[in-house]
Amino acid sequence: MFVIMLNYKKPLSDVDRFVGEHRDFLERHYISGHFLLSGRKEPRTGGVILANAETKAEIEQIVRDDPFYREQIAEYEIIEFLPSMAASHVADLEVLAHHAS
Repeated sequence: MFVIMLNYKKPLSDVDRFVGEHRDFLERHYISGHFLLSGRKEPRTGGVILANAETKAEIEQIVRDDPFYREQIAEYEIIEFLPSMAASHVADLEVLAHHAS
């Protein structure tokens, strides 16, 4: 399982120009099963995506399709982690992560 941290490098006016395309990107990866949760940081300085994939390289490839990456709007930090505990209402996320490894 991976946490993808986005930090905006450009003004929010640039972010807002590509938010529609970014949401389309997110939707494609929710449909593919790669993305589990996502949202913006508060204050609005970037975003966070919880993702599932076999390898970090796979996540890096996915990120390259993001319009925020293409337009150099955000920097990305990809953190791999191995969940070992989960609240009962999100336990399915932990199961998904174990299937990916």
